[in-house]
Amino acid sequence: MAAFKKLSLLVLLLLSVVVLSLSIVDVSDPELKQCRHQCGHQKGFDEAQKRQCEQECKEYVRRKREEERRERERDYERRSEEISERRSSPYVFEDEHFETSVKTEEGRVHILRKFTEKSKLLKGIENYRIGFLEANPNAFIAPVHLDADCVFFVSTGKPTVTLLREEKRETFNLVEGDILNIPAGTPVYIVNRDEQEKLFIVKLINPVSLPGRFEPFYGAGGENPESFYKAFSWEVLSAAFKRERDELERLFRQQKRGSIVKASRQQVQELSRHAQGSGGTIWPFGPETRSSGPFNLFRDHTAQSNRYGRLYEANPSDHKSLQDLNLMISFANITKGAMSAPFYNSRATKIAFVVKGEGSLEMACPHIKSEQGRAGQQDKPDIERVTGQLRRGVVFVVPAGHPVTTIASGNSNLQIVCFEVNAEGNVRYPLAGKRNIVTEMENVAKELAFSVPAREVDRVFKSQNEEYFFPGPRSTQQEEGGERAYA
Repeated sequence: MAAFKKLSLLVLLLLSVVVLSLSIVDVSDPELKQCRHQCGHQKGFDEAQKRQCEQECKEYVRRKREEERRERERDYERRSEEISERRSSPYVFEDEHFETSVKTEEGRVHILRKFTEKSKLLKGIENYRIGFLEANPNAFIAPVHLDADCVFFVSTGKPTVTLLREEKRETFNLVEGDILNIPAGTPVYIVNRDEQEKLFIVKLINPVSLPGRFEPFYGAGGENPESFYKAFSWEVLSAAFKRERDELERLFRQQKRGSIVKASRQQVQELSRHAQGSGGTIWPFGPETRSSGPFNLFRDHTAQSNRYGRLYEANPSDHKSLQDLNLMISFANITKGAMSAPFYNSRATKIAFVVKGEGSLEMACPHIKSEQGRAGQQDKPDIERVTGQLRRGVVFVVPAGHPVTTIASGNSNLQIVCFEVNAEGNVRYPLAGKRNIVTEMENVAKELAFSVPAREVDRVFKSQNEEYFFPGPRSTQQEEGGERAYA
């Protein structure tokens, strides 16, 4: 019994060490000194037991310090890996990869640099650019045309968009989820008629003049934005407009506030008074031209939905504007703590923009070695994992054939708009869930492929009953799930 009591005292002594301060283990270590002091004052301990107690203290503290050192190293490696991923991943783009095209007190336009500036692996989409427009309530965006086709996705705000097509003017009152194709060379101007919320539009841009390069051309303007009329000589302008030079100079030197300015409530109402909605037709051309106008992705485009997420998709066969661009547009709203089912596209390359929330990305890629000059190494697998941290404004690319999944954080839903180029003939292959590709195999094929009995393969690949969206790796969501947008 005495021995048991002495052992219990020693255990309590060692446990008390855990809560003491951390430092390097030496004779002056406060934690070690405290432990040795307690050893020397334990009643009933003879000298041998005290020495043994002190040795146990020293060994315990040494092991504890070693484990703490290893944990710090693991922590450092994790942080270094995250930093390395942000810097070197050829498929993930953050704030520093954007350029400011326009910036005024009322708004800004940011454009991602050419994909191939970061990696030659993205040569297949080198002609595409992506960016966003953000403007204050009641902000007006000056008339401009691009030498590029442009597709708008309205994330927030209520823009009134006016297009000048040949001899007619088309004006649309758009809302969240609306998509509008603006052909190259089409003059367009916008006003945010929302008096409370900022306008946020994600733009996919496809240059038609120089591969991967485009420019804005402002006709209406002055000093800022600079009007392209000023490139002509005053003599030519005087002849073209039949006006004197001094009058033309006053006109084209007046505007200095930039291309995004504040409009009054009355001006906003006037600009949006004769607009059509995204479900309307273009008068006088009738319903047959409806597919060339805007449409709403959240209206009648739900492809898959459960309590873990919702997917909206618009295919080229649904809208003429998408067919002309060989483009599919999708929007995933992943419930907090949930994940999208791993899948890959057969032909389409996904250019994705995070519009809300936080989360992460995991993708399988066989090209990283060649990109990093490690093609000759044999110590790592050919297929490597690409990861990335996702938050609002992050862009990521998923090439055709690359398995991928996205995971929402436990704090909020993760919302992503995706432009999937080269969409004609694309097939989406699910890799997990109720109808994944492995469950379609014959039993013999499963056994030959996995080298285990087919029942063991089925036990893994048939256990998930959900489709498209699942509980995430560390999901703690309630039975009702997280918030669901655009339900």
